[in-house]
Amino acid sequence: MTQQTKVLTIVTNYGVEQDELLVPVRHLRDDGVQVDIAAPDRDDIRTLIGDRDPGETVRPTHTLDEVDPAGYDLLLIPGGTINADTLRLRQAAVDTVLAFTIAGRPIAAICHGPWLLAEAGVAYGKRLTSYPSVRTDLANAGATWTDEPLVTDDANGWRLVTSRNPDDLEHFLRGIDAALRAQAEAVGSR
Repeated sequence: MTQQTKVLTIVTNYGVEQDELLVPVRHLRDDGVQVDIAAPDRDDIRTLIGDRDPGETVRPTHTLDEVDPAGYDLLLIPGGTINADTLRLRQAAVDTVLAFTIAGRPIAAICHGPWLLAEAGVAYGKRLTSYPSVRTDLANAGATWTDEPLVTDDANGWRLVTSRNPDDLEHFLRGIDAALRAQAEAVGSR
């Protein structure tokens, strides 16, 4: 990745699964990627482990309302049941997803994160995976759900990278890296 590569991560201030946020963010930053974390407000983000135990606290870099999706190469949506269920009710989060899909830029979502794709109406026609409890919601939104550690789909003019849970993070990171390389090549060929 290059110093110019920018990733936007969107979460709520409480309930994001710790490793689904921090492992990708640290991986990308170690590769020189600028990663911004947007939450509903500037209060600390209190992560959870397994949807119940307190995890690390993280400081957001932006609020959802002040971030401009046009400045980023990839959107990262971590899971956590509380995070994902709350995030999909935030219009700014839905609008961010729509901005990425309309612009043809990749989205990476893990665990319960794909709920936001269903809410935004962009799961239709996509092949994806998620935490199993989200399967029916995604199928009802027109997606084809599969039980695999990593699913990458380029249907509808934008790349979607999905994984099931924190156990799949190694696969998820490879999918994110590949999506960023493909995005850089596409931008470079214009």
